[in-house]
Amino acid sequence: MPDLSPRMYQALDLAFRLHGHAARKGLRIPVMGHLLGVCALVKEDGGSEDEAIAALLHDALEDAPEQITREQIEKRFGPDVLRIIEASTDTPRDFKGGPKPPWSDRKNAYLARARSTDPSLLRVTVADKIDNLRSLLADYKRSGDKIWGQFHAGKTEQAWYYRSCLEAYTAAGFKGPLLEELRALVGELTRLTAA
Repeated sequence: MPDLSPRMYQALDLAFRLHGHAARKGLRIPVMGHLLGVCALVKEDGGSEDEAIAALLHDALEDAPEQITREQIEKRFGPDVLRIIEASTDTPRDFKGGPKPPWSDRKNAYLARARSTDPSLLRVTVADKIDNLRSLLADYKRSGDKIWGQFHAGKTEQAWYYRSCLEAYTAAGFKGPLLEELRALVGELTRLTAA
């Protein structure tokens, strides 16, 4: 088994410092579990080290912008990692922390960008949506409709958003097993939430 490269170790260390004490919305699941899950999906799909690093840091600019900047990420990990993170981020470029813009504004801006993003930059954000949907569907099967209270948007909006992500990635030209897994999960979400 290959040793963890120094860059990957640095990314893991940074991800832990940024998110290591945080839990996912309304859950006791550590954010680090999500970041590692996205990283695993990326590597299992043949992703590069840059993509794996971006997977570990894909929430940094959204959730910890007061602790890390775009410039610091680029200096430590290079412009390719930064581009992948930016393609995965739904907050505005000038977001420095505090209250985020309204959910629908962020998601619509993200979707507009995703439709025209180079598909080589989308593996991490597709893996992120897969990991999020796996978690959401598992919670829904356990708890039913009460899970929607933990999100900024309800059942209808969440189903719309994930369908729209799938459409945006397809329009951008992203292809492969991750997209097909996302398609299956979106179909399951649509069936469960239509009842």
